[in-house]
Amino acid sequence: MSTNTVIAIVVAVVVVLLVILGLSFMARSARDKKRRAEADRIRDEAREESARVEKREAIAAETEAKARAAAAEAEAKAAEAARLADRAASHRDEAASSREQLDSKFQHADELDPRRKDDADAAYALAEKERAKHEDLNDGTHADHVERVEHDPQHRVVN
Repeated sequence: MSTNTVIAIVVAVVVVLLVILGLSFMARSARDKKRRAEADRIRDEAREESARVEKREAIAAETEAKARAAAAEAEAKAAEAARLADRAASHRDEAASSREQLDSKFQHADELDPRRKDDADAAYALAEKERAKHEDLNDGTHADHVERVEHDPQHRVVN
């Protein structure tokens, strides 16, 4: 083989290698471009989804804040209810004590009243009518009240 042939073969091989290298470079470049485009598309979708997720997070935070406020309000209402229940129990105890004292006074008055025969209710009603008459003479406002006054077995005035 002549030197020219060897040079031509070497040049041809170099050219073929350069063409293969160029094609490989272009294919790699095209693949990278396609991957960059896919990555950009995925990032855009992620940004859009991120906005939706941020909105959901804001709604969740708002709902959690409302839940905490409702729980605090419920605790305050429970404390108020307990305080009112204690006050009601105190009033009930005081009323029961006062009722016992009042019943004792009625019983003592019934024992002292010379008009009382065996009917404490009748004696009480008579005393109420006399008291009402006395008040009617003083201010004239209880005349119609006297007719409506009745007496229950526990000496309470009932309208």
